[in-house]
Amino acid sequence: MLTPSAVQNAKSRAKPYKLADERGMYLLVRPDGARWWRLDYRRPGIGKRNTLSLGTFPDVSLKRAREKRDQARALLADGIDPGDKRKAEALANADTFEAVAREWFAKFSTKWVRSHADKVLARLENDVFPWLGGKPIAKIIALDFLGVLKRIEARGAIETARRASQNCGQVMRYAVATGRAPLDPTPSLRGSLTPWKPEHYASITDPKKYAELLRAIDGFTGTLPVRCALRLLPLVFTRPGELCAAEWAEFDLDEAVWNIPAERMKLRLPHVVPLAPQAVAILRELHPLTGRGRYVFPGARSSKKPLSDMALNAGLRRLGFDKNTFTAHGFRAAARTILDEVLNYPIDHIEHQLAHAVKDANGRAYNRTAHLPARRKMMQAWADYLDGLRAGADVVPVKRRA
Repeated sequence: MLTPSAVQNAKSRAKPYKLADERGMYLLVRPDGARWWRLDYRRPGIGKRNTLSLGTFPDVSLKRAREKRDQARALLADGIDPGDKRKAEALANADTFEAVAREWFAKFSTKWVRSHADKVLARLENDVFPWLGGKPIAKIIALDFLGVLKRIEARGAIETARRASQNCGQVMRYAVATGRAPLDPTPSLRGSLTPWKPEHYASITDPKKYAELLRAIDGFTGTLPVRCALRLLPLVFTRPGELCAAEWAEFDLDEAVWNIPAERMKLRLPHVVPLAPQAVAILRELHPLTGRGRYVFPGARSSKKPLSDMALNAGLRRLGFDKNTFTAHGFRAAARTILDEVLNYPIDHIEHQLAHAVKDANGRAYNRTAHLPARRKMMQAWADYLDGLRAGADVVPVKRRA
């Protein structure tokens, strides 16, 4: 049997050597001075020799190593291979819901728009991981998911609960496909959640009221990046997240064009935004402040991150437009309605400028430059029309076509 002093004084040699204790346990001393506790045993039902690591000295003392040896031999007496048990426990710990979910997110989020990826991860981290993150994914049942989703619904976040359910189902299907779970229990939740009806973003489509909004934005007294973003968004009517994450490298102000790369677009297709002189003027006004950085509209806390689209909605709230009256996304609905029903531009041109999935007669999606000359004229006419609204020019009432 070994003694504590013998273990403490064991010196390294040119080759590894063993200091035997008893009942199959020994101390392996390596040339680099590391000292490993090991247990040799015969695998139950097989008889094949195997070795189990019991830790390293001095982290694991002689007394603690013997305790771990005795625990392993007790398992052997019950016909359980301690090595197999350890591997199974390690696998179970690695295959928790959170571990698999983060693996799924890392694999697929690179193909998503950044804002969407951020929302998915935040939803999982805030609403799912605290309750299910540490559970082995193979043992999670539908009732576990239902408890999490009902907790989300209890605070009135009906849409968030529905989206969280979708994300949990995606993670479970990935777990099934990669052999970490036997089935996806989320389909069993169908009909158990509060029905959710999508709501359109609040917007203003009446020209006279829209003119009031534009004049209010001109009087905005917040930071210059937010002020410029609020003034620019009506002119380009992209999605708020697309504008907030805009990078200076995407703009050619001399050619008056903004090329948004596919990875930042909802449909994962590149998009071209012609810029009227009014839009270029706003960007040139902002360039001395943010032009040396990456983002056109850097975040308030860090210039290394873009402005959040929530900052635009907060700015609108400061101007007196609550979320039921107008949102930053509402600039798109306003442009689509007025360009169609007041200025009578072709729907195809408007839909292309909105980066919607417009297809030709053969079912092929138009490319990013489709109708570009016509769209450039439309964007110039739109900018001039907005100038007229601000100045209080006569406006044409909205009359839907038959």
